[in-house]
Amino acid sequence: MMNELKKAKEFEESRRGFLKKTSLGFGALALSSLLGPITTLANDLILPKKPSLIPGPEGFLKGTHFPARAKRVIYLFQSGGPSQLETFDYKPEMKKWHGQEIPDSVRGTQRNSGMVTSQSTFPLVQSIYDFKQYGQSGAWVSELFPYTSKIVDDLCIIKSMYTEAINHEPAVMFVQTGSQLSGRPSIGSWLSYGLGSDNKDLPNFVVMLSKGGGAQPLSSAAWGNGFLPSHHQGVQFRSGKDPVLYLNNPHGVHDHDRRRALDYIAELNNEQYDVWKDPEIKSKINQYEMAYRMQNSVPEAVDTSNEPDYIYDLYGEDAKTPGTFAANCLQARRLAEKDVKFIQLYHMGWDQHGGLPRGIKRQALGTDQATAGLITDLKQRGLLEDTLVIWGGEFGRTSFSQGRLTADNYGRDHHPGCFTMWMAGAGVKAGMVYGETDEFSYNVIQNGVHVHDFQATLMHLLGIDHERLTFKHQGRRFRLTDVHGHVVKDILA
Repeated sequence: MMNELKKAKEFEESRRGFLKKTSLGFGALALSSLLGPITTLANDLILPKKPSLIPGPEGFLKGTHFPARAKRVIYLFQSGGPSQLETFDYKPEMKKWHGQEIPDSVRGTQRNSGMVTSQSTFPLVQSIYDFKQYGQSGAWVSELFPYTSKIVDDLCIIKSMYTEAINHEPAVMFVQTGSQLSGRPSIGSWLSYGLGSDNKDLPNFVVMLSKGGGAQPLSSAAWGNGFLPSHHQGVQFRSGKDPVLYLNNPHGVHDHDRRRALDYIAELNNEQYDVWKDPEIKSKINQYEMAYRMQNSVPEAVDTSNEPDYIYDLYGEDAKTPGTFAANCLQARRLAEKDVKFIQLYHMGWDQHGGLPRGIKRQALGTDQATAGLITDLKQRGLLEDTLVIWGGEFGRTSFSQGRLTADNYGRDHHPGCFTMWMAGAGVKAGMVYGETDEFSYNVIQNGVHVHDFQATLMHLLGIDHERLTFKHQGRRFRLTDVHGHVVKDILA
């Protein structure tokens, strides 16, 4: 096998060398006769010089476009679409409208999903939960989030997010990849590709899913690498004995045996790469080597047995149960300490088309303390200064009730026109409430933030010009923000 590869390589090199020499030789003669001595001057005058980079880890960019405020990101994705009306977007005017039909002039401004097409009436519904103002910022927070209310002065709450997608899968893909269609790289993959790693023994991009959060479907394409080399995809950490599947050696296989096997496999793969120049071969080599290093690094990174009791008190009792949102938040802090670039937590179950009061109360109870605990823990360790934390879902919910409205029960349909997210930590203004919606929380009326604007801002905080991190695929240069997106400078510290 090895001899055949070497012969193929020698043939390919001799053929390539002949073509290279003749094409460049004849081409250079022809070009020099046409351009003569003006070539150098023309290059200096016409071709733009690439802006210098700030040196950094060996990603594709080999640095950042400007000084980064954030070194890493923890993204707490609340899958299903949390209702902004029950969380952070307080609308006292809804009290006088409660039970009345939403004006056609308002409802007609936004798309509605197919789940309400047979509905003949659309009564507005005030949240069943009370709101109060907290902190020096005076931010309004629902009674569902008593722990988050204590940290509002660390948050930048954006109430004017909006998207173009109205169903879960396209909306999740849009927030996570910049496109409603599957197949594009996720945010974490773009950062892994562009910035490289700060810890060679752990993945650049780690994903954790809460267990018991809800039955909301979630595609692994949300953390996929798309058309980027496959070693940039998110690595899912699971709860239980084996955090990463197929990582441990089989019974009877020792470390030195695995090392020798990987060395031989790498030699064969390098021979193949020399012949075919397929970048996926290099990705396979990287994945094998990362898996080998992770055999020692992952068990230590996910072992929380030595965490003191006050930490478990901070995150909540659920933090002792592997796979819960609280346990994953604690794991996220440990990974942040080890300089993992992008840590993505998914918590499903925020899709309350009916039974919203009880359903959203359950969701808040399972996430509120751990979320606030994570911010507090990062802050007390000095990590919040260079860690960006994000909380939010894929869209919002309607201000009218889906289904029958009763004294203690109602539902809300998907709503792309406005929703709330918050950011905290590196480079964003703390204690800020940004953007505004109308009295029904149905349309953005001030400082709208499109999904691509959010993505551009996230990358800016990491030192990346979102327009200059691109990848050529099928003849076109792609980027996370597609052809849109503006940095929201008002929220930058």
